[in-house]
Amino acid sequence: MPAGTDEVTVTSPALVAPIPLTPLEKGSVQFVQTDAPGTRHRIRGDIAPGTYPVTATSHGRAVAAARIAVVAEGSAVIGRFVVGDAKRPLPGDGDPGAVRPGSDVIVVLTDRQPAAGETSLTVKSPLFDGPLTLREGEDDPGCKCDDGSTLFGGHTVVRDDVPAGRYPMTVVSHHGQETTTRQVTVAGPPVPHSRLPWLIGGGAAVALVALASVAVRRRRRKRQAAS
Repeated sequence: MPAGTDEVTVTSPALVAPIPLTPLEKGSVQFVQTDAPGTRHRIRGDIAPGTYPVTATSHGRAVAAARIAVVAEGSAVIGRFVVGDAKRPLPGDGDPGAVRPGSDVIVVLTDRQPAAGETSLTVKSPLFDGPLTLREGEDDPGCKCDDGSTLFGGHTVVRDDVPAGRYPMTVVSHHGQETTTRQVTVAGPPVPHSRLPWLIGGGAAVALVALASVAVRRRRRKRQAAS
């Protein structure tokens, strides 16, 4: 504000009451909200979700304008909703991720306004054989989670017969009242799943059975010779 301004008031159709602003300090041209402790300024509860104008005035003259987005009360505020290889860093915000067919993956979601009492969410996608449950507090080493969001996560496997392309990944939250969808890219050859350990294990088992059979036959021969 210009030097010498002594008061500014913020009004909006979305506000219950105007919000007075005062100089940051004596003589300052920066105005801030410095109400008495315990003062609350609220968004009206009887307005529809949408974008509303905000106006700052000083002595009846408009000096600044902005807009404020109002969401439905209790709506989810989904931030990060991504999927990535379980052995690699997960993609950042705004990038839902790219995966290979047959890969082991982690799905992570953050909600800055989770529903009360909701400790798990359900994710559905053609990428997975069935619904995936995301649980609250599932660890994600790449998430700072310092914005007050609640973290949900879960592990699953991408179907190995999924062709390359883009597929929806949808989470059902707020006790079934809301859905949020991201598009995930599938690219690259399927992840090979070696059967060698099973073959080695099976071969060892067969060898043990064969040795046991030989030992039994030898004992029988010794008994027959002794008799």
